[in-house]
Amino acid sequence: MSHALTAQDLFSEMKRMPTTERVKFFSLLTTSAFRDDDFTHDQVFGHLKREPLSAAEAAEYLEVSLPTLRRHVQAGQLRPSHTVGRNQMFLAEDLRAYKRTRQ
Repeated sequence: MSHALTAQDLFSEMKRMPTTERVKFFSLLTTSAFRDDDFTHDQVFGHLKREPLSAAEAAEYLEVSLPTLRRHVQAGQLRPSHTVGRNQMFLAEDLRAYKRTRQ
């Protein structure tokens, strides 16, 4: 019969580990658990397909400043999907298509 640790139990155990053992543990974890770091766009952003992003989130997604995003909107290069009050909302798939044209 195996005993499963909860996240809290694991954290408590790790705090009791000597520092050198923690370093070894995290080194082993990163080299073993994250080997496949070539994630697809859908793996990273797939959950956002239907979720609207705020202007600040859209700017971060496009890797531009918020004023630059606003300039793209004012120039008609990018359109918000809808507006909530004074807040412009953008769809991730629209941003992705726009980002592809800019590269």
